[in-house]
Amino acid sequence: MGLLDRIVGDGKRSDEPDLVNHYRDQLLEEIDLDELSRLRPAQRRARLERVLATLLSIDGPVMAARERAVLIQRVVDDALGLGVLEPLLADESVTEIMVNGPRDIFVERLGRVQRVATTFASVEHLYQTIDRIVSTVNRRVDESSPMVDARLPTGERVNVIIPPLALDGPCLTIRRFPRPYRLGELVQKGTIDVASATLLSACVRARFNIMISGGTGSGKTTFLNALSGLIPSHERIVTIEDAAELSLQQEHVVRLESRPANVEGAGQVTIRDLVRNSLRMRPDRIVVGEVRGGETLDMLQAMNTGHEGSLATVHANSARDALGRLETLGTMSELELPVATLRDQINSALDLVIQLERAVDGSRRVTEIAAVVSRRREDYALVPIVTFEQDPLGPDRRVTGRFVQHRLPDELRARLHQAGEQLVEVLP
Repeated sequence: MGLLDRIVGDGKRSDEPDLVNHYRDQLLEEIDLDELSRLRPAQRRARLERVLATLLSIDGPVMAARERAVLIQRVVDDALGLGVLEPLLADESVTEIMVNGPRDIFVERLGRVQRVATTFASVEHLYQTIDRIVSTVNRRVDESSPMVDARLPTGERVNVIIPPLALDGPCLTIRRFPRPYRLGELVQKGTIDVASATLLSACVRARFNIMISGGTGSGKTTFLNALSGLIPSHERIVTIEDAAELSLQQEHVVRLESRPANVEGAGQVTIRDLVRNSLRMRPDRIVVGEVRGGETLDMLQAMNTGHEGSLATVHANSARDALGRLETLGTMSELELPVATLRDQINSALDLVIQLERAVDGSRRVTEIAAVVSRRREDYALVPIVTFEQDPLGPDRRVTGRFVQHRLPDELRARLHQAGEQLVEVLP
């Protein structure tokens, strides 16, 4: 096995840890850490690369230029960043990194999960990486606190869970923020068709309250960001998220992010706290990354009391399930409201539910746009406006089909007309 094989590794056997650890220790002995901390990230990396290149030229093994470059990158990655994970983080096609113990690392590319040959040297090596992540946000992970959520300086969301809760070793999940797409780009990707996108654009401008529903990884946040981009630029928008993923281009945007408790268990700020506070900030629109608890009731009340045109997402498997899910989440408030009262809030607040799904081929698309036509305390009633009719799967397992437009309910048609949106006339 050549030196490059030992550095890169084959997923089964690798002497990389010895080489990387040896030169990393030498590197850290040679540099002034105080001086290094005052440099910008790019300067810091360049400085370490120069020092390491000098060390290798003095007492390093004879190696080809490519081998030397790979070793320098691995050592500097280990000294500055997340070691073996750095190349995966640098790969823009990777949307999620899943570490199931030191030897099993998977990534999601283009909607498909695949295993990679990269491994950690040991459980201890993985724990060092985890500690480096959580220490940056003043958190700790140990047997007394075996679960933690954090965020990398570059914005990626991180979840860690370790034994005794994780039976087969520490697990680390890193989720990349989706690139902000405009609605026109999602049309080009096949997520939605032109007619449906045109209709949704009008509904956003006409201040419809819209809930985006879907399962994990279905593209809810990406679609929410695209819809948010249609809000007129002169309006004051308050965004509320667990981890700031939205990237709005309007001029008047206030971004709020929840905060977990610190090491002492104090200082937590929840989504609900932020929703309540946002009502005192004179927002024209409130955009909530995801409702998942008692804040649902506050969001519904905001939609019902002068904050029309608000947007949010919720985990659900269908548009109808989304309404039931909101009802369940509303009961998590400290207010013990009857189900009929919650149903009244939901029926009065919501105008549209947009359902997204991730297909078997990894593609993500809108599968239904439904209007909420039930009122007051009636049972939920949804009228489909757009549906996606999927073709049978072929040998290549690629999902194809067509978007079918349905007639708009008269009430929504009238609201669009009153808002000056004439496109409704060309719809069925």
